[in-house]
Amino acid sequence: MRFRADIVAFLSCSLVSAQGQELKLSTLISEALERNPEILAAQKKCEAARQRPRQVRSLPDPILSPGWTSNGNPLPGAGIGVIPTSNIGVSVTQEVPYPGKRTLRGEVASKEAEAEFAEMQIVELGVVSQVKQAFFRLQHSYAAQDVLERNRELLKKLLAVTEIAYSSGKAAQQDVFKAQIQLSLIETKLVQISRERRLREAELNRLLNRSSEIAYPKPADPHIGPISKTLAELQAAAGANSPLQLKEQKLTERAESAVNLARKDFYPDYALSAGYYNQAGMSPMYTFRADIRLPLWRGKQQAALTEQVFSLSEARHRFQATGQNLAFRIADDYSMAETSLQLVNLYLNTILPQARLTIDSSMASYETGSIDFLSVLNNYMAAYEYEMDYHEEMLNYHLALSRLEETSGVPLIGEDHQ
Repeated sequence: MRFRADIVAFLSCSLVSAQGQELKLSTLISEALERNPEILAAQKKCEAARQRPRQVRSLPDPILSPGWTSNGNPLPGAGIGVIPTSNIGVSVTQEVPYPGKRTLRGEVASKEAEAEFAEMQIVELGVVSQVKQAFFRLQHSYAAQDVLERNRELLKKLLAVTEIAYSSGKAAQQDVFKAQIQLSLIETKLVQISRERRLREAELNRLLNRSSEIAYPKPADPHIGPISKTLAELQAAAGANSPLQLKEQKLTERAESAVNLARKDFYPDYALSAGYYNQAGMSPMYTFRADIRLPLWRGKQQAALTEQVFSLSEARHRFQATGQNLAFRIADDYSMAETSLQLVNLYLNTILPQARLTIDSSMASYETGSIDFLSVLNNYMAAYEYEMDYHEEMLNYHLALSRLEETSGVPLIGEDHQ
C-alpha cells in the first residue's frame, strides 16, 4: 500500500529543527528582570524599606520655642527692663526616648527591610518561573503542532488511498469515515494548539512588559537531561537559602525585637528643655526643665507586650509551617520531575520503537489480508498519541523543574534544557 512508507517515515523522523532565529530562554529572563513591573515595584519597595532604620533610630526633631512675657499690654517688649517678669527669649526642647528604645526600633525596621529584600527575591523567582513555564508551554505548542501537521498530511494521504480503495470495492465505507473522523480530530487539536500559542505569547508580553502585538520566533527544540540535584540537596538548600524561608525568619526576628521594645515601654521617656530670655537692662534669665512621661497606667503597656508576644508566637509557627510547606512542595515537584523523566525515556527508548514495529507488523498483515484497515488505523493513531504523550511528559518535566527552582532557589534548568 502507498501509505506504508509514509507511516514508517512518520514514526522514524525526528523533530524538525527550527529555522532562522530561535527564541532563547536566557534572553527572556534577562529582559523580564529588567522590565517586569512586579519586579521593579518590589525593588522600589525594598529600597524604601531600607530608609526606615535610620529614621527610627534618630532622635525626634527638637522643638524651638521663641516667645515673650510682657506686662502692662500684650505687645512684645512691654515692661522689659523695668519689670523682672518681662522678657523676650527662646527655648529648645529635645524629646529623648528611654535608653535602648531607639536601637530596638532600628532593629525592628532593619528586620522589616531584610524581609522586604527576601520578598523582592520571591517576586523575582516567581516572575522568572512564570517566564520559564510560559516559554516551555510555547515550546511544547510548536512541538505538538509539528506532530499534528505531519499526522494530518499522512492522514490525508491515507484517506486518499482509502477512498480509491473504497471506490474500487476493496475497502469498506466505514474505513473512509473513520479516517475522516481522525482527520477532523487533528484539525480541532490544531485550533487548540494555535490558541495555546497565542496565549503563551500574550503571557510573555505581560511578563516582559511588551506590547501585546509583539510575536515571538520559534523556541529552540526541547531537550531533556537528568536532574542535577537530589531531593535531599534541594530541601537542604531551601531550608538555608529559600527567600520564602528567609522572609519568615526575618519576620520572626523582627517580632523578637518588637517584644523587647514593648518591654522598654514600661520605662519612662523624657524631654529636656533649655531657654534664654533677654530682660534688656536687667540680667538675662536662663531656664532648664526635664519633663518625664510616667507610664503609670501599666495595663496599656501590658496589653501591648502581650500583643507582641502573641505576634512572636505566630511568626515562629508561620516560620515552621513555611518550612514544612516548602519541603512538601519540593518533594511533590521532584517526584513529578522524576516520573516525567522516566516516562520520557520510556517513550523514547521503548514505546515509540515498539509502536514503529507494531505499524510494520500490522502493515504486513494488512497486505496479506490477516487484519482489516481499522486495525492498521488504530495502530497508527496509537503511535501518534504516544508521541503527543512523549512531548506532554517533556513539558511536565520542565514545568516541575521551574517550580523547583522557584521554591528551592537552586538553578536546575541549564542550556541543555533549553
